Amino acid sequence: MKIRKGGWVIFRSEASRGYTLSAPATAYVGFLVTAPLLILIAYSFWTQSYVTLDKTPTLKNYSDAFADPLVRHLMLRSIWIAGAVTAVTVALAYPIAYFIAMKARKKTIWLLLITIPFWSSYLLRVFAWKLILGFNGVMNSALLMLGLIDEPLDFLLYNEFAVVLTLAHAWAPFAILPIYVSLQKIDPSLLEAATDLGNSPFQRFMRVTLPLTIPGIIAACLIIFIPTVGDYVTPALVGGSNGKMIANLIQVQFGAANNWPLGATLSLIAMLSVGFVAIVFVITATRLGRRIR
Repeated sequence: MKIRKGGWVIFRSEASRGYTLSAPATAYVGFLVTAPLLILIAYSFWTQSYVTLDKTPTLKNYSDAFADPLVRHLMLRSIWIAGAVTAVTVALAYPIAYFIAMKARKKTIWLLLITIPFWSSYLLRVFAWKLILGFNGVMNSALLMLGLIDEPLDFLLYNEFAVVLTLAHAWAPFAILPIYVSLQKIDPSLLEAATDLGNSPFQRFMRVTLPLTIPGIIAACLIIFIPTVGDYVTPALVGGSNGKMIANLIQVQFGAANNWPLGATLSLIAMLSVGFVAIVFVITATRLGRRIR
């Protein structure tokens, strides 16, 4: 519905009012996202020799990045680690979210317990895992005390396993909450109808519960996968040389190497790679969800 008043057209629909109210915030957030991205794109076509920045447009950074085997290796390792973190976290988060949504009585208390890790610093949690997995850490000390091993295990820390384990713990709440929300939205009458039609609990889960929670699973995977690829703190602290990721190389370019154009190029390559993988995953997961139904 629109009303003309004093030469102005006033829209009175709910959608138009919503767009009008959200326009300032959307423009502000859009500027905060677009401006840094445009700066990165501009820097990626420039070159730098220590403190001298040459703004002559060139594709040298892209050719050097694609020709460097280290960049390809770190990019593939980053996608592999992020995918492993996503798979492990979602696989462990789904049963917890299912229990809270379907079985637990005091859901508020359980949700509060899930948020407890947020009460401490992310760095403290990473250092805690470093103490747990260290050569003389909690895990090795416990195994030695129980007599299960004769000497400390040296493969628990400074590798991909340590990075995956630490990141899976850090991002677990972000996987539980969207899956929990999708489970909460399921109409109980659908589950009752499936039971009345003779479906076993497993069939009811596969035919009703799982397909209806596909959007929550996709959201959880994207929330974990996308930022995990760009994590450089955890690989630096618990990954060692065998757990470095592309973000560590980008951090070196912006820091010690003082080569911002190459760092910007690597950032854009990582962003495009993650976007491509995310789009392929969403399309595949959506089609799989339709087949399950």
